[in-house]
Amino acid sequence: MDYFCGEKIRYKLNTCPPFNPKKYSIMKKLLIIPAVLVFGLISCHSGTGNETTTSADSTAIPDTSHSAMNMNAVEALPAIPAGAKVFFENLKDGQTVSSPVKVKMGASGISIDSAGAIKSNSGHFHILIDAGDSTASGVVVPKDSTHLHFGNAQKEATLTLTPGKHKLVLQFADGIHRSYGSKLASAVTVVVKK
Repeated sequence: MDYFCGEKIRYKLNTCPPFNPKKYSIMKKLLIIPAVLVFGLISCHSGTGNETTTSADSTAIPDTSHSAMNMNAVEALPAIPAGAKVFFENLKDGQTVSSPVKVKMGASGISIDSAGAIKSNSGHFHILIDAGDSTASGVVVPKDSTHLHFGNAQKEATLTLTPGKHKLVLQFADGIHRSYGSKLASAVTVVVKK
């Protein structure tokens, strides 16, 4: 009859080595490590997702990127105040410019605020470069080389544009980058000289 005694099969009766408590004590300790890791992972993911942290460093710049936005239970797009508009302060339609182009962005009837929280009567700027007329209302403005985000309430930007004709659209969006649509967008075409 065969007997399994740890790492070898013994072929004769009573030939297993005597029980070694030190060997099995080490095995128990090694099993505790994965158990603690599994428990830790479960504990880390058992939160509601509503936890908040505060920073003692008041000079830290908040993360206003799309990935930092909590898209669970999203509030409705805030209403646009009557008479609110956005505009390029220093560019006129058809203007000839040199690259890099300094752009000044303006708004009236609505506050310019940092991205992150949804606040009524406020938002931040985006510039669309040769990317259509505006982003549809309620749609998150994409983040790429033709959709520039200014989520820290910036009012000025410097754009490097290739020579030729370019359509620039100033698009206003709420705290989580949802566009207010064509009602809070302004477009100009500029010609960048060689």
